[in-house]
Amino acid sequence: MNWDALRLSLQVTGVATAIILVAGLAFAILLARYRFRGRLLLELLLTLPLILPPSVLGYYLLVILGRRGPVMRWLRLDLLFTWQAAVIAATLVGLPLMIHAARSAIASVDEEIENAARVAGASDWQVWRYITLPLAGRGILAGAILASARALGEFGATLMVAGNIPGRTQTMPMAIYDAVQSRQYDQANFMVLVMTSVAFAGLWLVYRLGWGQPVADARSRKIARYRALRQDARPVAPLAGRARARRPIRTLLAGLISWLAG
Repeated sequence: MNWDALRLSLQVTGVATAIILVAGLAFAILLARYRFRGRLLLELLLTLPLILPPSVLGYYLLVILGRRGPVMRWLRLDLLFTWQAAVIAATLVGLPLMIHAARSAIASVDEEIENAARVAGASDWQVWRYITLPLAGRGILAGAILASARALGEFGATLMVAGNIPGRTQTMPMAIYDAVQSRQYDQANFMVLVMTSVAFAGLWLVYRLGWGQPVADARSRKIARYRALRQDARPVAPLAGRARARRPIRTLLAGLISWLAG
């Protein structure tokens, strides 16, 4: 077992997940709650790393982070072939999963509930803290788990911008590749088993959280029950009107029967 690769993978994944959580939530709120020009273009750009080949994404990063790229020229930061470059690659491949999951969860929260809280005097932060976040929390957490699992397994883009330097930039996927190339199959089998177990556990948690299903936690069930009670209470007046409307019909039928009998 390559413990240095495991340690570096956890380090890269932890930092990338923190960035993904903050940036993903910001973009998810922006796309779920606001309408603006260029919204479709922004959404396409944020989703593009999900479908681009890793080598293409890695080449873009290589151009941006390279010596002639904007990061080196403007910020004077040499990030190529460092673990920070691996963090950037892992963040880009995991961010779309977080954005789409969190956006769907936030969009599923009824805006009437949020507006009612604002009318009652709650600030935007209080609405987000006590209403939106608890109702959308499962979807946001599921997106974070999916994004972190994707970041943990990143290989292609990381190889192009961070390289495969043992002890410095070699993560678990690259260590598996090296073990297979050197025919160390016992070590490769063990690392593959570890990665598969982590991926399986992540997916199990995501489905346990209700990924792809409507928000159905305790608060939303209470709200749905309250609305159902209100809807059941509304037809009382119309039913009374119907009962009054039936009386003339019964009287007319009784008179017609008596006339026919006479």
